[in-house]
Amino acid sequence: MRRVSGILLILFLASGSWASAGAPRIINISGGDDMKFSVTTLTAKPGESIRVRLTSKGVLPKIAMAHNFVLLKIGTDVVKFVEAGAPFRQTDFVAPALKDKVIAKTTFAGPGETVEVLFTAPATPGKYPFICTFSGHVMEGMRGTLIVK
Repeated sequence: MRRVSGILLILFLASGSWASAGAPRIINISGGDDMKFSVTTLTAKPGESIRVRLTSKGVLPKIAMAHNFVLLKIGTDVVKFVEAGAPFRQTDFVAPALKDKVIAKTTFAGPGETVEVLFTAPATPGKYPFICTFSGHVMEGMRGTLIVK
C-alpha cells in the first residue's frame, strides 16, 4: 500500500497535477446549423484515453437540428451506415444491426447543449471516420477523421 502511494506521489510531483496522471485528453468540438464540425481531423496515440465534448452552437430546435459524434471502425461504408440508420431515431439513427461498427458515440445535442463520450483510441493505427448521424448531415459534410498513429 505504501509503495502505491509513493508511485502516485512521484506521478504528482513529476506532472504537477493529480488530474494529469492518467486523465483522458479532452477534445472540444462544436457543430452548428451549417451542419459542419468545427474540427474535422483528430489525432491520437494507440490506446490513448480521449474524451470528446460536442457542443451544439445552432439555434434551430433540437427536433429539426441536432448533432452527435459517432466514431466508426475502419472500413465502414459511411453512406450505407447512415442510410441504414435513417429509420432508427430511437437509437440516434444508428441501425441496431450495425451498432458493432461503432467505436464510440454521443447522444444528440440540441442548441446550447453539450454531450460527451469517453473512449480509448483503437490499438491499430489508421484513419477512423467520425460522423454526425442526424438525417442529411453527413451528406452536407458533417464528418471527420481520427488518425491513430
